[in-house]
Amino acid sequence: MLAFRTATAADIPLLRDLARRIWGTSYAEMLTPEQIEYMLAWMYSPEKIAAELADGVLWEIALLETEPVGYLAITFQGQAELNKLYLLPEHQGRGLGQSMIARALEVAAARGCGELRLRVNKQNSRALRAYERAGFRVSESLVSDIGGGFVMDDYVLVRAVTPPPV
Repeated sequence: MLAFRTATAADIPLLRDLARRIWGTSYAEMLTPEQIEYMLAWMYSPEKIAAELADGVLWEIALLETEPVGYLAITFQGQAELNKLYLLPEHQGRGLGQSMIARALEVAAARGCGELRLRVNKQNSRALRAYERAGFRVSESLVSDIGGGFVMDDYVLVRAVTPPPV
C-alpha cells in the first residue's frame, strides 16, 4: 500500500533523481534521448520545482513502506490539473499507479474541484490504458511547441471528481 507525503524544497534533489530514473526508461521508445534531456532540464530544474512549490503546485512523493517510488504534481487554478504522475519502472504493473491516480482524485475532490484534467503523450499506450481504467476519457488532442525544436503531442484526458462524503 502506498503512502503519500507532501514534498518540500528539501525534496527537490529526490524529485529530480526520481524523474531521471523514470524518464530514461519510460520514454525511451517514445522520445529521442535529446528530447528527454531537454524536457528533464525544462521541467525539473531546481529553480522550476522551487517556483512551482512556492506557487502552490502540490507535489507529493509516493512511498512504498519508507521507499520513495514515485511522485505526482497537481495544479489548482479553478480546476485540478494533474501535471505529473510517475512511478519507478520496477514498481509498475502492480496496481500502484492506480493508487496514485486515486490519490490525485481524492486531493482534487478535497479541494472542491469538479474534474481532474491531465495530458498524456499519444504514444504512451500503457498510461492511456491506466487512465481509461480509472474512468478518464480523451477530450482533445493537443500539440504544443516546447522550444528547442521539440513538441509535446498529447491527448488531454478528463474525469469527473466525486465530492467527498459530508
